[in-house]
This record gives sequence, structure tokens and C-alpha cells, in this order.
Amino acid sequence: MRLLHTSDWHLGRRFHGASLLDAQASYADHLVDVVSAEGVDAVLVAGDVYDRALPTPDSVQLLDETLARLRDAGAAVVLSSGNHDSATRLGFGARVLEHGGVHIRTAAESVGRPVLLGDVAIYPLPYLEPALTAQTLGAAESTHAGVLRAAMRRVHADLAGRAVPGIVMAHAFVVGAKTCESERDISVGGASAVPAATFSGIAYAALGHLHGAQQVDRIGRYSGSPVAMSFSEASHRKSSVLIEVSGGSVSTELLDAPVGRPLAILRGRLADLLADPRLTHAEDSWCQVTLTDDPRPLGAMEQLRRRFPHTAQLLFDQPTTRLHGTRYTTRVAGKDTLGLCCDFLEHTRGGAGPTADERHLLRTAVEATRIADDARDAPDRTHGVA
Repeated sequence: MRLLHTSDWHLGRRFHGASLLDAQASYADHLVDVVSAEGVDAVLVAGDVYDRALPTPDSVQLLDETLARLRDAGAAVVLSSGNHDSATRLGFGARVLEHGGVHIRTAAESVGRPVLLGDVAIYPLPYLEPALTAQTLGAAESTHAGVLRAAMRRVHADLAGRAVPGIVMAHAFVVGAKTCESERDISVGGASAVPAATFSGIAYAALGHLHGAQQVDRIGRYSGSPVAMSFSEASHRKSSVLIEVSGGSVSTELLDAPVGRPLAILRGRLADLLADPRLTHAEDSWCQVTLTDDPRPLGAMEQLRRRFPHTAQLLFDQPTTRLHGTRYTTRVAGKDTLGLCCDFLEHTRGGAGPTADERHLLRTAVEATRIADDARDAPDRTHGVA
């Protein structure tokens, strides 16, 4: 039996304002190709199919097309909900779809009922919000660890009567795994961490929620998100997990996912970055740039995008100006408008005051504003207003 483990598609997600739908569609193409090339019997999607509870129409269309193509390629699909998904919306039509080989589990009541494929029992555990599911599952405590322990009791009770390996799909944060910035915190409602031992006694845990692909003790893996959603994922290897189940043994292999546009993190002075020949790889990457210039260069984003057109995030790392202990009114007392403008520019630049040209420009602007104010406030002599 060959299975393909994936998760955290987050269909509809945007990357610093840019749509990721094309990249997600390319990953769907990749999945269909892998199913055909590797003879995959079933694709396991461990939660966060959508990025939001109310998915966009184009996200729904992409999921619909992907499920149909995976079935046409010969694989069953087992899909469980994550903390980003609406269990009701994702689960709509699940009973009908199950007759067509697409098994969607989003309700706590379904926990412990396996999807039987060949000689494997697959137990999809939807995301279990403790406050909403603890009573249903008979959990001793309303925490993520508590509800998953209760869920696993149901799994083991069912698996005990079957002479086949058991595979669990779960969307959770397992102790010891590495997190990143693009994951939504799931600690509301109780402690979020779940001990790895919670999943003991099964052949493999197909985990979702964390976006970095990683092994978790000996229980299984996080497949990770197939498309990067923040620069904290710059070092991630984007992949899916090919699982081979033979008898009671399980082996896994990471299959690289396509990366349409890689991530690059750049740091340094603007002029150095624009001239550095070693940064040609970043010219077609999504770039996060941290400038260390002092003072802050004008038109930095425009200059960067001439060489790095996909610069998505611009940060500045400059020495901070220590605030004086005196009151604001004392610091500005006696200063004219031009002096205040120059002080403000010096403060925002971390201590570097205006150049001679900038001071001249500020003086011209202040004078033009004064003249305009005088003209507006002048008496209307035409009507004899004093």
C-alpha cells in the first residue's frame, strides 16, 4: 500500500498581498503527477485545506478540480479539517463523496471510525478544539492533549479488533516540533502542546499544522506546507511524504514539491546590495530586505525593485535615538517651524540631520506654507472686512 501524506494547503492564502493560487495550483499538478508515477493508492491531507473558514470561490474551485483529478489518477483521498477550516463548510457532502472515494472527516463524532483501504486502517482526526469537543469525546481535561488522548482511546479500541496497521491523521502541535511565524496559534481553549507519546501504538502519524517538514520522534512526520507563506519558511524544504506500508512495517520518503518562486532574505547597505554580483539568485525571488544604512536612504523600495522586482518586505535596522529625559514641550520650546522639521527628520533617521539640500528644500516648503497661510488669513479688502 502506497500513501502520500500532505497538509496545510491553505488555499486562498496571500503572500504579502500577492495571490498564491497559481503556486497552489502547480502543487496540485505535482500531486496528480506523483500519484500516477508512484502508483499511490491514497492521498492523505491532514488539515488546513483552506486558509479561512469562509473560502474564496476560486479556492473552492481549485479544491474541487484537485479532488476530481486525484480520483481520476487512481488514488482515494482522505481529508481532515484543520484549525483554519470551517468543519461545516469543508464537511458538506461528505457522506455522498465517500461513495466516490473521497473521505472527508470534520466532526468529532467521526473519531474512531476508520477509512479502510487495502490492508491499512486510516483514522482521520479533525482539528479538535478542546472547548467544543472535550465533552463529546469524554476527555478528562479540556486541553489539546486531553481531547487527543480521548480520541486516541477510540482509535485503539477500534484498531484492537483489526489485524492491520493503523495510521492516524492529526492536526496538532506535538511537543518537540519546530514552529514558524506563518502558523496560527492554537492555544486558545487550553494548553496547545501534545506529547508525542499520545500517538504511541500506531504505525504512523500523518501530522498537520506546522509548516516545516520534520520527523517527530518515531511516531511519524509533519509533511509541512507545500507553498511558503512567510519569510520564516525560507529555509524549509517543501515536500510531501511518500509512505510505503508493507505488512506491519512503514517506510517514508520525502518528495520535493515544486517551488515556483523561492524566498531570499537580504541584509546590508542599499548600495552594496544593488551592486553585489553574488545576489543574482535573488533577482527572481520573493525578497525580504533589511537595510542597515544610516541615514535611511530615500526611495529605497523603488531602487531595490529595479534589481529585485519581487521585493515583498522592506525593513530597516538602524541605531535607535535615545529619548531625552526632558519634557516634549521643553525640547521644542523656542524652535521655529524649520527647526522642528529638521529635528523630526533627524529623529526618524536615527540621529542624522538633514543635508544642506534637504534643509533648503524644507526652508522653501515652510516659507511657501507661511505665504499661503498669510494669503488665506488676509482681510477681504474687496468687501471692506476689517
